[in-house]
Amino acid sequence: MSAATAPRVAIVDSGCANVASVAYAFERLRAEVVVTDQASVIESASHVVLPGVGTAQAFMANLRAADLTECVRRLRRPCLGICLGMQLMFGESEEGNTQALGLFPGRVKKLPGGRGITVPHMGWNQLAFDPAASALLEGVTPSDYAYFVHSYYVPASDLAVATTTHGVEITAVVSRDNFYGCQFHPERSAGTGATVLRNFLELS
Repeated sequence: MSAATAPRVAIVDSGCANVASVAYAFERLRAEVVVTDQASVIESASHVVLPGVGTAQAFMANLRAADLTECVRRLRRPCLGICLGMQLMFGESEEGNTQALGLFPGRVKKLPGGRGITVPHMGWNQLAFDPAASALLEGVTPSDYAYFVHSYYVPASDLAVATTTHGVEITAVVSRDNFYGCQFHPERSAGTGATVLRNFLELS
């Protein structure tokens, strides 16, 4: 991919997310990366990322303070939510009873603990999906592993294009129109994650 055709990725600066590893993962794929809280920069990017570290309340408060909620909702470019970023694409979260972006219907729930079930969920889990479910998963094999770190989850439903299990069935990947989400961290998921990010950059 030449510099002239390199995708320009805008990582939304929520003010509470560690974006360095996400930026580096895209730079390794020869994308141009900018971390920004400016609507004009986000709207001019070829691809947009909502990163995944922090709390639902702080993330949404910072988006509102920067006047970015409607900017994200209006996007027609490919937009990828990672972990918390994916959760906030849904309607609301139990974490602080937070109203989120509402790009997908549904409520984010606290992971239930239990015998042998740790919360937060941290570690490598296998993905289950139909290989034809989403362009985001092209080249990924069902039962491949991805790396998860989270205490809240989106219950699996018809919206899920990939799932995993940690005591309950969890939405691992979701997509609709130009909006995509991964509950796992692709930037930490070795070859599987690199494939997902490369596929995202191929979307237009």
